[in-house]
Amino acid sequence: MKTEIKETFLALWKKYFGNALLPIVFYYTNSDGGAEWADKPRGWSCIICELVKVRNGKSLVYDAGRVTCGGGRRYLGYTDKMRPGFEDFLSCGNEKTEGERYLRSPELVKEFMKNQTILPVSGMNLVFKRWDKLEEKDDPDVVIFFATPDVLSGLFTLANFDQSEPNGTFAPFGSGCSSIIHYPYLESLSDRQRAVIGMFDPSARKCVPDNTITFAVPMKRFEKMIGYMEESFLITDTWSVIRKRL
Repeated sequence: MKTEIKETFLALWKKYFGNALLPIVFYYTNSDGGAEWADKPRGWSCIICELVKVRNGKSLVYDAGRVTCGGGRRYLGYTDKMRPGFEDFLSCGNEKTEGERYLRSPELVKEFMKNQTILPVSGMNLVFKRWDKLEEKDDPDVVIFFATPDVLSGLFTLANFDQSEPNGTFAPFGSGCSSIIHYPYLESLSDRQRAVIGMFDPSARKCVPDNTITFAVPMKRFEKMIGYMEESFLITDTWSVIRKRL
């Protein structure tokens, strides 16, 4: 990534969002991206919980062997399978499994899964870095913010600044990892490249602070957002009032 883009955003973020947390990015690659290999979990683990390390400044790289959650493996593109009985687990459960009750019935889960797309990233590694840790050799696919409501309002409005149609962002139902990786990555392959608001999954929310929602946007779209910052609402008195609260 060009150093100029990195430094421009850092300066503008500080100017308009104060001490709000910097975003993290991810990209798929055949290398390690100069990041540290994530530990191989001995049991089940959630990548949303592990990303706390990245948000604190540690760069990590994953492969299929370092993601043990079945849902995570699917939503990150490392398998097209789900565990046996997943339709019961996500819905009302059965005599052996307590259901999460996120969808009403096993039949509804099956229909939901028919509409899921597998990411075209088989055999590739997944690199996560905080924005200020990026180097010129990095080529981010998606930028992810862990945002408070005020920060989210700014990002949401900026993402729609050049849109005549009101749905420049969307909030698809799914797991925490699907909302910051799966859906945003699919958007990065599309023509429109919408931003994704997420982290509504109750099972993942234990891994993020309260009053935090995610905003994930394809990198190409984000570069345009950076370019609009100094002509947008961010320069108005309206935003200056909110800026003081950040």
